[in-house]
Amino acid sequence: MALLDILIHPDPRLKKPAAPVTEVTPELRRLADDMLQTMYDAPGIGLAAPQVGVLQRLIVLDCVKEEGAAPRPLAMVNPEVTWTSEAKSVYDEGCLSIPDQYGEVERPAEVEVRWLDLHGATVSERFSGLWATCVQHEIDHLDGKLFIDYLKPLRRQMITRKMVKLKRERARV
Repeated sequence: MALLDILIHPDPRLKKPAAPVTEVTPELRRLADDMLQTMYDAPGIGLAAPQVGVLQRLIVLDCVKEEGAAPRPLAMVNPEVTWTSEAKSVYDEGCLSIPDQYGEVERPAEVEVRWLDLHGATVSERFSGLWATCVQHEIDHLDGKLFIDYLKPLRRQMITRKMVKLKRERARV
């Protein structure tokens, strides 16, 4: 397993829609394992393939936060939301591609998602709470959408300027 570099906004690859995966291959499984390791190391609760420069419809997530609870890593190939609740929830979202910046985003409180697992089997599950927010956030990445796209323009511009500055600082090191 290898740690992958996470792209920092603004990067044009983060705004491009990802291509559907046509086949679950050993390389795709290895990418999913590397993405999970990268996500845990960051630390984060979700990561989409475009965030590591791979424009394919693959996300990983693990929203288990309770101390001592067993992790529940999920890898989703070609995930799609098949149902959303009328009820909404608001979370203060962050993103590994937009470090140390947060914003309140309203999304459906519950969603049902269908995807392929790493063996090529179709899986469907209903998510609520943090899991629902996270899976929607990661699927947005596959469509070239960032959580800051839900924020007011001024706030979005301020965060983008901070990221440009952060990238300049990191480039000097």
